[in-house]
Amino acid sequence: MEAGAGGSRALPAGDARPRGHLAALVLARGGSKGIPLKNIKLLAGVPLIGWVLRAALDAGVFHSVWVSTDHDEIEKVAKQFGAQVHRRSPEVSQDSSTSLETIREFLNHHQEVDIVGNIQATSPCLHPSDLIKVADLIQKEGFDSVFSVVRRHQFRWSEVKKGENKMTEPQNLNPAKRYRRQDWPGELYENGSFYFAKRHLIEKGYLQGGKMAYYEMRAEHSVDIDIDIDWPIAEQRVLSFGYFGKEPLKEVKLLVSSIDGCLTNGRIYVTEDQKEMISYDYRDIVGIDLLKKRGIQVRLISERACSKTLSAMQLGCVAKVNATNKLQVLEDWRKDIGLSWKEVAYLGNEESDVECLKNAGMSGVPADACAVAQKAAGYICKSNGGCGAIREFAEHIFLLLEKVNSARKQMGEVSSVEEETGGSENSRIGNKELMKKK
Repeated sequence: MEAGAGGSRALPAGDARPRGHLAALVLARGGSKGIPLKNIKLLAGVPLIGWVLRAALDAGVFHSVWVSTDHDEIEKVAKQFGAQVHRRSPEVSQDSSTSLETIREFLNHHQEVDIVGNIQATSPCLHPSDLIKVADLIQKEGFDSVFSVVRRHQFRWSEVKKGENKMTEPQNLNPAKRYRRQDWPGELYENGSFYFAKRHLIEKGYLQGGKMAYYEMRAEHSVDIDIDIDWPIAEQRVLSFGYFGKEPLKEVKLLVSSIDGCLTNGRIYVTEDQKEMISYDYRDIVGIDLLKKRGIQVRLISERACSKTLSAMQLGCVAKVNATNKLQVLEDWRKDIGLSWKEVAYLGNEESDVECLKNAGMSGVPADACAVAQKAAGYICKSNGGCGAIREFAEHIFLLLEKVNSARKQMGEVSSVEEETGGSENSRIGNKELMKKK
């Protein structure tokens, strides 16, 4: 029996419940045997848990979005992203605690919740569109539980343990007649991205049951940092396939960076004859040059009177010093060049940068920026100010530009296929086959 983008099979159905309060719940314990505080470790400039919280909040289908945690720092990050926090008890915060136990504790404290969408913090490529479709399966089509799967084309063989006197056997293929990949539909595997279930199932002790459905996710969105890939590769996957917000990405044409605390480390050295001296990192100068070579204008801004210092650095950038209102300067520059906010990137580190960070289409801060600036930024560098933060942010911009160009290319291919096939809804399968041939 088919169910939207996934499939289903009917087991003995549970209680028939009306459409009720649907809560997204992300479980994020502070303890981790692998990576300390993994759930808030920066992944492509965003705390890991932030990727799924952004998707859940932007989906617009949840009555509430929660993080269940036992750690103060995780609570702080969760609230920064707009989630509510349930402080779990020590009893369900152990290495041996199960997800089901933690979810049941959450439900005991939140009687208003009828359906739980348990979203894994380690699935950073989750998109709102997936969550919207799953919510429909539960709320409109009457399924009691829905879980995520991914299609894999992997041939399986039986395991032969050391010392056993037997041969391995094929599990899902005939070696004499091996399928070509394009001739074999593959198999469905749970990918752990999410498990949605109604209260009556969870209270009985299981997350999958009743009238049950799977939801098939795209392979490129099926990323689980716990088991699949290490952190650097995960960052590349997220930059290519992650969800960056409701507004489509646009090509950045202007980067504005604060001088103090971004280009420099914020320290000012004063000589005996009362002359100011600052230091900067050569990597940041390289980053500025690379941006210019890619056709991106770079401008600098400071609240201090530091024109002589800038002149000595010979960066060749337009700069504004003695800026009492950074947002107004940024607005004037944007209008003069004729750019939208989406085409502007901003790197700042202080409270005076917050409004600029909020308005810019792409925003970043050094690792040692103040808390309010970090909260307003879309990307948090690993590097401190004056220690390569501009170069790092430039690399982030380049990666997102690749994402923009890739999206344009995909749209062009789809448009070309639609022109050849007439673009009808019924030709969707044919479109896929045509693109394969290309």
